[in-house]
Amino acid sequence: MSKRPTLPKEPDETELLREALKDVAPLPDSGRVEQRPRKPAPLPLQRLRDEAQVLTESLSDELSVEQMLGSGEELAYLRQGIDPQVLRKLRRGHWVIQDSLDLHGLRSEEARELLVGFLSEALREGYRCVHIVHGKGHRSHNREPVLKKKVAGWLKQRDEVLAYCQAQPADGGGGALLVLLKARRAGA
Repeated sequence: MSKRPTLPKEPDETELLREALKDVAPLPDSGRVEQRPRKPAPLPLQRLRDEAQVLTESLSDELSVEQMLGSGEELAYLRQGIDPQVLRKLRRGHWVIQDSLDLHGLRSEEARELLVGFLSEALREGYRCVHIVHGKGHRSHNREPVLKKKVAGWLKQRDEVLAYCQAQPADGGGGALLVLLKARRAGA
């Protein structure tokens, strides 16, 4: 049997340190207290960003989609899945009004029939933005706008309607809507 050669034992690091520091003497106590610098207080960065955003929004003239949809007075609609920027662009007049339909003064049945025909024709023509006047309801019973609510409901039911919003004051204001329609497919 052959014996394995034994390897020299590695010296322990603690022993090496003790050997190296054996002649070192500690410094005498001076009575001074060593103060470590305090860590700075954490900055609430997210809260500061949130507050800055709230301030910016409060000073802005631009309304969010939620504010436009929730005001109760102003009609606005955005089909689910459509970018909210589309509604903002519609309000600002990004699309040129290509045709207009005046429904005010009509009875509900007549208005709906005309609206359906108008939207079908607009789609055939490839129009993207149309103007629909429904009236403010000043001559209706109790001076409440009947067609305003009905037109809004009818438009939501139409697949070709992507969004609508109240027209600018020069285009009828609360008595009219700007309606954005789907783009016509190429070759259709």
